[in-house]
Amino acid sequence: MRTPYPYMSLEKSAGAVIFRKEGDKIYYLLLHYPSSSKTKRGYWDLPKGHIEKGEKIEDTAKREVREETGLTDISFVGGFKEGIKYFFRLKGENIFKIVTFLLAETRIKEVKISFEHIGAEWLLYEKAIERLTFKNAKEILKKANEYLSQK
Repeated sequence: MRTPYPYMSLEKSAGAVIFRKEGDKIYYLLLHYPSSSKTKRGYWDLPKGHIEKGEKIEDTAKREVREETGLTDISFVGGFKEGIKYFFRLKGENIFKIVTFLLAETRIKEVKISFEHIGAEWLLYEKAIERLTFKNAKEILKKANEYLSQK
């Protein structure tokens, strides 16, 4: 797929809203990313990463969750697929990014973060929505939470 903007590169990623249940409570997993060449300050976000050649969205989401959190027992909740689009600059280049998020449940509480992160937390919805840094991530979490409350 080409970017709608010929002067930009297109980047496609996939990720997941990871949740686990404790009784009647639902906890969401957020990751703390350090500052980088893309962002001046650290930020809280959902697990995600680049779609590799030949990978399906589900494969990428599963691989990225495993690499970033150590979780291998996730199961996707059918019917939930939400996307975000945004622009950023990296090394003087404009990039148009599309990220597709799936919804996945785990029963494992222990997370082993990768070198890419400086923290992780399981949070109830109200705290998670406050903690997320970006508006588009908050929208994805809101839709995931609404989807789960309808099930």
